[in-house]
Amino acid sequence: MSMGLGIREKVDVCVVGAGHAGCEAALACARLGLETVIFTVSVDSIALMPCNPNIGGSSKGHLVREVDALGGEMGKVIDRTFIQSKMLNVSKGPAVHSLRAQADKAEYTREMRHVLENQEHLTIKQAEVCELLWSRESDKKRVTGVKTFTGAVYECGAVILCTGTYLKARCLCGESITYTGPNGLQAANYLTDSLKEMGIEMRRFKTGTPARMDGRSIDYSKMEEQLGDPMVVPFSFSTDPESVQKPQVSCWLTYTNEQTHEIIRENLDRSPIYAGIIQGTGPRYCPSIEDKVVKFADKSRHQVFIEPEGLHTNEVYVGGMSSSLPEDVQLAMYRTVPGLEQCKIVRNAYAIEYDCISARQLYPTLEFKEVEGLFSGGQFNGSSGYEEAAAQGLVAGINAAMSLLGREPLLLDRSESYIGVLIDDLVTKDNREPYRMMTSRAEYRLLLRQDNADLRLGKKGYKVGLVSEEQYLRLLEKEKMIQQEICRLKSSIIGANQKMQDFLQSHGSSSLKTAASLAELICRPELDYQILSEIDPERKALPKDVTQQVEIEIKYEGYIQRQMRQVEQYKKMEKKKIPPDLNYDHVSSLRLEARQKLKEYRPISLGQASRISGVSPADISVLLIYLEHENQKK
Repeated sequence: MSMGLGIREKVDVCVVGAGHAGCEAALACARLGLETVIFTVSVDSIALMPCNPNIGGSSKGHLVREVDALGGEMGKVIDRTFIQSKMLNVSKGPAVHSLRAQADKAEYTREMRHVLENQEHLTIKQAEVCELLWSRESDKKRVTGVKTFTGAVYECGAVILCTGTYLKARCLCGESITYTGPNGLQAANYLTDSLKEMGIEMRRFKTGTPARMDGRSIDYSKMEEQLGDPMVVPFSFSTDPESVQKPQVSCWLTYTNEQTHEIIRENLDRSPIYAGIIQGTGPRYCPSIEDKVVKFADKSRHQVFIEPEGLHTNEVYVGGMSSSLPEDVQLAMYRTVPGLEQCKIVRNAYAIEYDCISARQLYPTLEFKEVEGLFSGGQFNGSSGYEEAAAQGLVAGINAAMSLLGREPLLLDRSESYIGVLIDDLVTKDNREPYRMMTSRAEYRLLLRQDNADLRLGKKGYKVGLVSEEQYLRLLEKEKMIQQEICRLKSSIIGANQKMQDFLQSHGSSSLKTAASLAELICRPELDYQILSEIDPERKALPKDVTQQVEIEIKYEGYIQRQMRQVEQYKKMEKKKIPPDLNYDHVSSLRLEARQKLKEYRPISLGQASRISGVSPADISVLLIYLEHENQKK
């Protein structure tokens, strides 16, 4: 009996891909009450970590904290599945402190899948999306649904593309090429053509991963042990700090040497990167070991981190030595490293090439400028990293939901979050290589610390509807406690009596000439909030996260105020909106390059226009005068 034309379903949102971006996007939509389907080529690859087995790290830890503050899931899941945790850069200022946790890879995937499977309004579907369905409304295209390889059609109001490194993917290990996604998983080979037909501009990027080894074949006695922190700090603001104090595994540090580099140099002609087989552009800040040896020829050694992949496997990850060299060269190269002389490779290192887009085709909401209802997040937008992906997935998910619910979009700017910096860099710069977040990219990083992500973004998460009333009230209480304690310390005056002088002397601090407030004493480098407890009898017991904020706000007050003044200037430029239909050909005195770039990017504000390469301060002045003149006419 003939069954007709296959399955047809109506839903609100279709999410294509179930990596770190797809998971956050789908959870956000479902939690906001929208019927959501998440498609994956393999249900076993939900929230997979195909490369490094960790979450966080320098600047990426900030992103995870921000995702959590907005109501995302990544921080909660890593808190339940980490096997080692470490706060990086603690010898430096608080702006660059970053949390990093080794994950139990299999447990992380299992835990995130469990969250998705038990989320109301969310359906998981193992299927390859091959085609986007769309209609043309006046001059705009509008997405109307998706079609899978088996012919099933899902009609919807919004589609979120989170395809990661799967589109037309191919993995390269020397002369061997396999047309698969990461970890030998099925690639997605059809969607690219559908996107091109819609007029979406595609790019080819590459990334790579090191070998995985059998931990039993490694001699750890030749390496430096890397321990976790004695007191673990959780990623999620909702995690009870007591619940994450548990035994941790060790990681190990070793180094390459001249012998390693010699083997690599002798075999460069067999590397697909240097033999011209790879067309995709690789990440500058996560180079392969071949790239390091060629580009940093003066370095006699490079760090190699040996990191366990989980508690129930002997596989270890060889951080810092990703490669696409042939298998025989890989084994010879790895065996020159102290401790790896007898190593056995479980999975070879490989490079992966994949299709992605130039994100300048997107608004800061992560919706395509030319296709209504089509959103995009993660590595498909030309970024690299699990954390960057999760952040974009969450924003794309929230904004897809906001557009369907007829609510205001969530727009995060550079002055309030690392997510804002990440998205602004993606949509205003022509990124010719996979984009990676770094603290140096955030010009207001003293304000955008990882410790205050909840204070910066919690209210936005609540307004969107992903942060609960209970969490919101807790946040307001925390704000109140911080402000009250700062006021108390500023008004608590300490006399210059002998007892105080002795106390200061005992802590290597200079004596007082006149009376001073407790806040002034906290500003001294050798003193802190904790030390002053013995001369502060009025002090009440406060939570650690409150006293941490109090101390930072007082110690860095001058710097923080200066940065806030810079933000005010920045905000003025962001508030000056540019009409979406502005005809740049009518703006006389604009340089030709600026006119071309402005037409191409269609910035939404003067601030965004000022960050486009090829648009000078003089062009911005011309534009400002033109806009003011046009406003006066109205």
